[in-house]
Amino acid sequence: MTASSTRRPTAAHSRLGAVGAIAVAGALLLTGCGDQTKDKNSDSSAAASSAPLADKLPQAIRDKGVVKVGSDIAYAPVEFKDKSGNVAGLDPELGAAMGKQLGVTFQFENGTFDALLTGLRSNRYDIAMSAMTDNKNRQEGVDPDTGKKVGEGVDFVDYLTAGVSIYTRKGDTGGITTWSDLCGKKLAVERGTVSEDLAKSETKKCTGGKKITIEAFDDDQQAQTRLRSGGADAASSDFPVAAYAVKTSGGGKDFQIVGDQVEAAPYGIAVSKEDVQLRDALQAAMNAVIKNGEYQKILDKWGAEDGAVKESVVNGGK
Repeated sequence: MTASSTRRPTAAHSRLGAVGAIAVAGALLLTGCGDQTKDKNSDSSAAASSAPLADKLPQAIRDKGVVKVGSDIAYAPVEFKDKSGNVAGLDPELGAAMGKQLGVTFQFENGTFDALLTGLRSNRYDIAMSAMTDNKNRQEGVDPDTGKKVGEGVDFVDYLTAGVSIYTRKGDTGGITTWSDLCGKKLAVERGTVSEDLAKSETKKCTGGKKITIEAFDDDQQAQTRLRSGGADAASSDFPVAAYAVKTSGGGKDFQIVGDQVEAAPYGIAVSKEDVQLRDALQAAMNAVIKNGEYQKILDKWGAEDGAVKESVVNGGK
């Protein structure tokens, strides 16, 4: 699928040192109206001091204790809202595991996928983590359709490998088994994703006047709904997402995957090229999570074990 850093110091200890014995005498009076900002800073400092990789982060992020993550939270099982409205999935759990290593909280903020990198460039987010494929176009800020520069490129901290899959309504494949079979068909995809890029590339190869009619939506759930209702012949998304939709939608009765996954490539956490320290801290944290076994447990839980990597690298996409 196809979305820099600023922060604050704690003053808790200096304030406590100044009051001395007066704090003891006034403790009962202060119980109901304590300085909540000070308490949060103290908690953040305590978490950071006990985290093994906290000193690798930029000081501004350490002070705030939060990494703001831009994410399209409608791409189960990678990131989605559960029945209680909480953010769940593979990426949020990996973020939480990395946060323990770094002494910060990964705060996922929802956005449309094709606007995540724009949000990163405008400092709305510190990073983008959203099943985002690491490729040269994104690294260099190049539009895949025109080949023209459209913005600053980003660096990626890679953490998983996934291909792209096609799926149809169950029992209604329309003879689709490969991408070339989509010529003359309607395909539902999420806007800005590798699936959309691949469909645009494939339709140029179609012959006999039969093109792929590409219907691009803001999120993958809308693409699934379009296919489910019969408004499209097929849909495409990253393999983990397609497999999850096939398994869960309609109790497994709505969809089926057709053909093999293609275009296997790394997922990466997108970081501004200016934030080298943050990028390297994220890579160190991901490698620590891989090494301690938590990474494999998370992948197993969300059915993504086939995409496991042995080591996180920077800008491994082609």
